[in-house]
Amino acid sequence: MAENMTIKDDFIHAFSSNANEPDWFLDIRRNAFKAYGELDLPFVDKTKITRWNFTKFETFIPFKEGVTNETLPEKVANLVDLDNKEANFYVQMDERPARLQLQQELVDQGVIFTDIISAVKNHPELVKKYFMKDAVQVNEHKLTAFHAALVNGGIFLYIPKNVEVKAPIQAVFVQDKAESPLVNHVLLVADDNSAVTYVENYVTVDNAPKGIVSIVEEVIAEKNARITFGGVDNLASGVTTYVNRRGHIGTDSQIEWALGLMNDGDTINENVTNLMGDGSSADVKTVTVGRGKQTQNVTTRVTHYGKASNGTILSHGVMKERATTIFNGIGHIKHGASKSDAQQESRVLMLSPEARGDANPILLIDENDVVAGHAASVGRVDPLQLFYLMSRGISQKEAERLVIHGFLDPVVRQLPIESVKTMLREVIEGKVR
Repeated sequence: MAENMTIKDDFIHAFSSNANEPDWFLDIRRNAFKAYGELDLPFVDKTKITRWNFTKFETFIPFKEGVTNETLPEKVANLVDLDNKEANFYVQMDERPARLQLQQELVDQGVIFTDIISAVKNHPELVKKYFMKDAVQVNEHKLTAFHAALVNGGIFLYIPKNVEVKAPIQAVFVQDKAESPLVNHVLLVADDNSAVTYVENYVTVDNAPKGIVSIVEEVIAEKNARITFGGVDNLASGVTTYVNRRGHIGTDSQIEWALGLMNDGDTINENVTNLMGDGSSADVKTVTVGRGKQTQNVTTRVTHYGKASNGTILSHGVMKERATTIFNGIGHIKHGASKSDAQQESRVLMLSPEARGDANPILLIDENDVVAGHAASVGRVDPLQLFYLMSRGISQKEAERLVIHGFLDPVVRQLPIESVKTMLREVIEGKVR
């Protein structure tokens, strides 16, 4: 790529061939590489990203197949129940799979849970059907094309028709060495009449030097499927991150998003759910804590295409020190999506005079006979609350910590996954102390 002397078309061909990737996937990479040179950065409302580094790097490490079973750092091992033989999990250290475990019962039922590159080779008919087709497209903008050209990590999770997975399936993606970009792709497909709970973590082992992480996640629910998706992002302050989580929801299907957006570095975070089918629904809950000098742009969008579709967005954010976060909540009811309901609520709390939070609720209504509503607030900590707590002998720092937990907890306690709830509270505690 023009900005990276190490990345040329022949380099992409070489590492793809060395990995024995099929020709059709190499074609996706090469076409994406070409599009990357022609496309612009995405438009991000109220945030200038032209000087952000999403694509420049010195070293590129392709994905390395084969589970290493290496010793995991304590910080990573604490996230996974490694000794539980009934647990389902995948752990990826940089660009290599370190652990993979799936219950034999689920294997026998046809559940596929593997790294994305193995899936490309071993399950081509399924990956070709869904990879950057209906949910996210390669040529949307420069960053999606960059991602498709250089994918070097991620997972493929497929739940067959009429299979209900009762135990959560977990993935942990670890950035250890930041000199190479982590370009991670998650492709989750729940086929007709299926159900799954998926939980993921993005984590940096140490306070890494400057690095790049590109995350694209396609979550597809076919007819009458149910997906519960929980995630906690916790990457270091030197890491610039682009996150694009996209739901594509079919007739009578539903998705619940429970997201803790806790990166310490500059981050563009898009969470878009397209309610394609009649009777489809999406419930999106997000919390974030900004600190230091970081800038975040968080866009949560639910677009209604199907009739009688329901979308709810609930977002709470806390800004500390000199952090800036823009919250864009968008509910869009398309023409033809009659009887639909779009609701959203955004609350931002600022703890410092230099902190900035901006909540922008947007409703776009192209149909009659619908219900829609929004609420938003941006404010600072009530000094009377702090005074009351401090008058009881509590220090100002401890008082602020209690106020933050109290502000975020109405969202955190509604998260549908207990493990995500626990992990998120621990991350929040670490950021507010």
